[in-house]
Amino acid sequence: MSIINKVQDAIVAGDLSFRQISEQFNIPFADVELIFEEMMDQMEDYYNDNMDGDFDSAMASAGYGTDEDYGYYGEE
Repeated sequence: MSIINKVQDAIVAGDLSFRQISEQFNIPFADVELIFEEMMDQMEDYYNDNMDGDFDSAMASAGYGTDEDYGYYGEE
């Protein structure tokens, strides 16, 4: 496991402050902050890309297909 993964695991665990993580892994405090910021950016990208927030996306996520999956294409 890389040092980055170990630091990320320590951040996620939440038992130590960034300063304590820095000391535990003998890395600069700024590097811990940088790893945290990158984690947040990746999480934001993941959560923002998966759903566009509309009704059809919500229903598809809940296990229901879209209207088109059931043969409905709007008012005819």
